[in-house]
Amino acid sequence: MFQEAPIYRQLVAERGDVPAQVRGEAERIRSDLQRVMPPLEASAPVAAEGSWPAAPVGLALPPGTQQR
Repeated sequence: MFQEAPIYRQLVAERGDVPAQVRGEAERIRSDLQRVMPPLEASAPVAAEGSWPAAPVGLALPPGTQQR
């Protein structure tokens, strides 16, 4: 997509292919992290993102706050 734009070719000539350099560095970091921090195997189901455990009974919001 961008490779066909004249301004992109000019920027690559002047500055190098920065997006490709960033992708390469991100891949290197991901690889390093996987080597030192292997993915955890979940033994229990993971809660859905954004879910919170129920508040303990008896706790209330301070006056003037709204619950979403």
